[in-house]
Amino acid sequence: MGSGDKINVFPSRMILSVMKVRLKGAQKGHSLLKKKSDALTMKFRQTLKKIIDNKLVMGDVMKAVYFSLAEAAYSAGDITQTVIQNADKAQNKIKFQRDNVAGVQLTNFTMHTEGSDNYQLTGLGKGGQTVSRCKDTAQKALKLLVELASLQTAFITLDEAIKITNRRVNGIEYVIIPRFENTIAYVIEELDERDREEFYRLKKIQDKKKIIRAKQKKLADALTKKEADKAMSVDQPARSILEQQHDPDIMF
Repeated sequence: MGSGDKINVFPSRMILSVMKVRLKGAQKGHSLLKKKSDALTMKFRQTLKKIIDNKLVMGDVMKAVYFSLAEAAYSAGDITQTVIQNADKAQNKIKFQRDNVAGVQLTNFTMHTEGSDNYQLTGLGKGGQTVSRCKDTAQKALKLLVELASLQTAFITLDEAIKITNRRVNGIEYVIIPRFENTIAYVIEELDERDREEFYRLKKIQDKKKIIRAKQKKLADALTKKEADKAMSVDQPARSILEQQHDPDIMF
């Protein structure tokens, strides 16, 4: 943002106090959002590490599932129709709950088993142990898939939340706070200029008053002197022309 970007306000003491309060609020909000962004980033990295670990494990688990399925097919024959006939109701169900991380709701999936096992008699004639081992391996893979789905969902949610939070942090840091600071600087500059103008005006008024007082004093002194001269001329008696006057001698 440019250094001159500011809010159009009329400079006054009240506006200055309001702008300072708003600046303090913006700084507080920036600090809280920064902490939220750090917390979300930490959770994001932890989730990413778990996803990588689960995907590495998933490769080995899926290999084990296909290998055990091949063993079961070799030992017990084709059990596809038996599995389809017994699959009348889902035993494995998914529940989800909300986890709050710095104000962001993350969906967490958990798998649980309900009811009795419908495949207890599968492979009773032959290959029962390999069928049971195949079922346990598939159950483990399903649980791992549910956990991976939960992590992937949390990963996407955290990614969007971090983008929004960082956008807000940058907006406050590079747009709102500089705008408030520029507005405060503008108001302070205008108020200082107004104070200087007021001081200069008062100084000129005082100088003018001093000149007027000096003129008034000079006029008063002149009037006082004139009245004093007049009073002295009134007090002195007038000379009579009949009185003998001594003229100074004139020497030739």
